[in-house]
Amino acid sequence: MNLDFNVNEDVNKQAVYTLKSRLKKVFLGGGEAASKKQRDRGKLLARERIAYLLDADQPSLEIGAFAAENLYEEQGGCPAAGVVVVIGYIANRQCIVVANDATVKAGAWFPLTAKKNLRAQEIAMENRLPIIYLVDSAGVYLPMQDEIFPDKEHFGRVFRNNARMSSEGIVQIAAIMGSCVAGGAYLPVMSDEAMIVDGTGSVFLAGSYLVKSAIGEDVDNETLGGATTHCEISGVTDYKYPDDKSCLDSIKHIIGKLGAPLNSGFNRVKPILPAFNPKEIYGLVPDSREKPYDMKEIILRLVDDSDFEEYKALYGKSILCGLARIDGWAVGIVANQRKVVKSKKGEMQIGGVIYSDAADKAARFIMNCNQKKIPLVFLQDVTGFMVGSKSEHGGIIKDGAKMVNAVANSVVPKFTIVIGNSYGAGNYAMCGKAYDPRLIYAWPSAKIAVMGGEQAAKTLLQIQKATMKAKGQDLGEKAEEDLLREITARYNQQTTPYYAAARLWIDGIIDPLDTRKVISMGIEAANQCPIVKPFNVGIMQV
Repeated sequence: MNLDFNVNEDVNKQAVYTLKSRLKKVFLGGGEAASKKQRDRGKLLARERIAYLLDADQPSLEIGAFAAENLYEEQGGCPAAGVVVVIGYIANRQCIVVANDATVKAGAWFPLTAKKNLRAQEIAMENRLPIIYLVDSAGVYLPMQDEIFPDKEHFGRVFRNNARMSSEGIVQIAAIMGSCVAGGAYLPVMSDEAMIVDGTGSVFLAGSYLVKSAIGEDVDNETLGGATTHCEISGVTDYKYPDDKSCLDSIKHIIGKLGAPLNSGFNRVKPILPAFNPKEIYGLVPDSREKPYDMKEIILRLVDDSDFEEYKALYGKSILCGLARIDGWAVGIVANQRKVVKSKKGEMQIGGVIYSDAADKAARFIMNCNQKKIPLVFLQDVTGFMVGSKSEHGGIIKDGAKMVNAVANSVVPKFTIVIGNSYGAGNYAMCGKAYDPRLIYAWPSAKIAVMGGEQAAKTLLQIQKATMKAKGQDLGEKAEEDLLREITARYNQQTTPYYAAARLWIDGIIDPLDTRKVISMGIEAANQCPIVKPFNVGIMQV
């Protein structure tokens, strides 16, 4: 019996239990009363609509479930940012579904609602996935319109993306299943096909109250923009259905008739489960982010048949690189080694730190995968690049820049899993959100920040002490200790994966056992978009 293994297992299983409990709360949306109000109108809830639409025997993957968690509290909260986004299968065709949750502020758009919708469209555009919009929204949340409406990545970008996707032949289908107001009315009409549910669906640029205010006309919403109006008089919508299920059935029929998707030609063979038990991951990831462990043991529990063909195994050992398969797909893996290693020159290298030799190796491996058209998987547990005079004299900035360059210019799809630390420039070199991973998910054990909590808190304390000293104020020893604890607690809270997921810095938090599914579904999506851009890293410091 291994005591450390058992402690780790207990901690990580408890973290997964907490994750699932928090997800259950998110899935309640706006609560039971709001849900009852929707059902009383004969409407399915957003998640019920998606469940009915997707193939029940196929896997699915939610994007941004924790978006806006613990944000907008003064406005009453906005679970999942008021919109549900899921990658799944409809009539055996992989698609992405975007459904407004009318139980959350009548489906109104908050700033993070716009950001989440744009993320869904980004995924559709990068992978040429058909996208289905289940529209049920009161439009922009007016008290926050200045944070939603005018900027480049705000509300209007959604309709720009509608137009761009249409021009590129990416299928878009919209179902108006509730309110569809003002600027939001353009979304379904700019899709390839727009359908509407009779009695509950409505679409107009201005509702009856605004029409009365603007031009003095008395008209009810159904006459103004209901199903009969738009299917029989205006011609705005293409299909009319008596209820939600018949509308969703029609979407299934349409998707089932789509032509075959394009193909990137990524290599896949029959999947094989890992030879080592993936559940052992719970016992291998330490209960503390500071403790070392062997990342290769994690890799062997993620890849098919636990077969990992390591690249330059004896060089640059603080990063592991190698070829493997995940659910049958060929992948190149770049992972931070978290145990202390020793170079052939006799240098002891700290786990999780990127040294010059490792950065050099990783850059070369990433370029090799681009040459061979092999998707890249990054497993992050990184505290940053090595510092100090020895590293600076050895050209750590130059070597780090090579790795960042290779990551930034990669044309093969990239997928990032944040297992542990994701600090500073290490986040960038290991394909953080700014480097366009097709999907980026975190385990509950993840930490994402510019630096570790202890170092950051001490730095912040020194800044605050200097500010107070400049004002002629001085902290006593007890007050300084209390302030350090307060700063540390606040900073550590900001490094949790939940904090990151709430702001859509990551696509979600997953049970480590779902990692293979995330990567497999991601590569399947990417395989529908052939690589047309040539790989070119430009000028590199060598």
